[in-house]
Amino acid sequence: MDMNRRQFFRVSAAGLVGSSLAAMGFSPTAALAETRAFKLAHASVARSTCPYCSVSCGMLIYKLGDGAKNAKERIIHVEGDPDHPVSRGSLCPKGAGVLDMINSPNRVKYPQVREPGSKEWKRIGWDEALTRIAKLMKADRDANFVQKNDAGVTVNRWLTTGFLICSSSSNESSYLTVKVARGLGMVGIDTQARV
Repeated sequence: MDMNRRQFFRVSAAGLVGSSLAAMGFSPTAALAETRAFKLAHASVARSTCPYCSVSCGMLIYKLGDGAKNAKERIIHVEGDPDHPVSRGSLCPKGAGVLDMINSPNRVKYPQVREPGSKEWKRIGWDEALTRIAKLMKADRDANFVQKNDAGVTVNRWLTTGFLICSSSSNESSYLTVKVARGLGMVGIDTQARV
């Protein structure tokens, strides 16, 4: 290696400073790790499940805000949950980018309805949305329920409405969801995992 006098002094000085700092206990890796811990030091953490597919990876969601009167809560960081038995701390690119979806200004947070013939979406309350869904489902079931087929065999089917089940729910809640849908006579039942 060909080096002039100035380069030699620069390399020697950098080596001397680095070895002196290491001897005093200053480590760059500890300093970098401390920056991350400081970022999340005052955040509260909640465990959640990734909403995108049926793998159901575990997530740790960090938020700031203590619930005080004028403090606005906001999510500042999302990472994989290392204690989760499915993903063990890893997330796919969609799961790792869930923070952008959470903080997106285009994210729909409230139920909306577009009346027949209208081009505009209107915001409604949760009670009104659930009541509307229940009324529309009852009206459709009353109008289209098939009790017997052409051969006179009892079938009790409701063919005009389907049900899309969340694939990241537990086995127990999925079982109950299927029982409710089948009890209503629905034939078209599918899961989010195939979408």
